[in-house]
Amino acid sequence: MLEIARLNGGSDCFELDFLEREATPEPAMKLGIRLHLAGLSLSDTISVLDMLGVERCRTTVHNWVQKADLQPLDGANPDHVAVDETVIQLNDERFWLYAAVDPATNRLLHVKLSPTRNQAITEMFLAELRDKHLVDDALFLVDSAAWLKAALHRHGLDYRYEKHGNRNSVERVFRELKRRTNQFSNCFSHAEPNTVENWLQAFAFAWNQLI
Repeated sequence: MLEIARLNGGSDCFELDFLEREATPEPAMKLGIRLHLAGLSLSDTISVLDMLGVERCRTTVHNWVQKADLQPLDGANPDHVAVDETVIQLNDERFWLYAAVDPATNRLLHVKLSPTRNQAITEMFLAELRDKHLVDDALFLVDSAAWLKAALHRHGLDYRYEKHGNRNSVERVFRELKRRTNQFSNCFSHAEPNTVENWLQAFAFAWNQLI
């Protein structure tokens, strides 16, 4: 479980480009964003802000997270990359969440939400990952998914089947993500896919700040 006490780097590690349209003080907005992404529900987040004299509703904090447009940093050069996908429930539909993790640091390198799972989507995910990070010389750790192996082969990337070991890093990310979505179901209820995708990118940013 992510812990608020482990929020390192301070609230100045990201910028808010939409401040001219907001009446809330910047420090309060950054605190609200970080508290929610660290693991507090929207209700608990606004309770903390209320104790600080900033009265806002849940929708306002949710909108702050969306407008902040937080993204994991680019430019990593990992030796290994753990790749996997899992099912995410969005309203009454099933989506597939792809994730790539550096097992040496447990940092999320890239996440992508897709309404389906196949080799073509997997190749798109890998192409985006290669655009963001220096992974051409990395060894990819994968499960037995045939479409994932085929996509890696198509990109000329080396891979190794690994059921446990370093692949557990991506499983830890999925466990925390599913804990969040199960506990705070309002995050993905009545939400559009692009809204969820934005939240997932913000989650990845926060995860990398907290580990």
